[in-house]
Amino acid sequence: MSKSSQSHEQLSELEKAMDVIIDVFHQYSRREGDRDTLTKKEMKLLIDKQLANYLKHVKNKATIDEIFKDLDVNKDAQISFCETMLLIVRVTIATHEHLHEVEDQQHQHQHHHHH
Repeated sequence: MSKSSQSHEQLSELEKAMDVIIDVFHQYSRREGDRDTLTKKEMKLLIDKQLANYLKHVKNKATIDEIFKDLDVNKDAQISFCETMLLIVRVTIATHEHLHEVEDQQHQHQHHHHH
């Protein structure tokens, strides 16, 4: 049985999430230049549309140019899927930390009298 004929019901939550990441990447990578990489324009679009909320949690809010320079490890002015994943991982980790901070703040408000 080939992968593509598997029904989505068999995918786990995490696998579906991975699928979505790949799909989203391709929605943008197809627009111009190489079909399997992002140009700076494509990356900016992806960030604007797909990461607008979560990128706020990244402490040092880098500019698109800085992010691009940072991710473009091999300096070919294209962002590969692998390089895009580095950004997604970074944003996910920052968001995770942010959620803990928010939780901690909420707990502090709720339990003033507890030590």
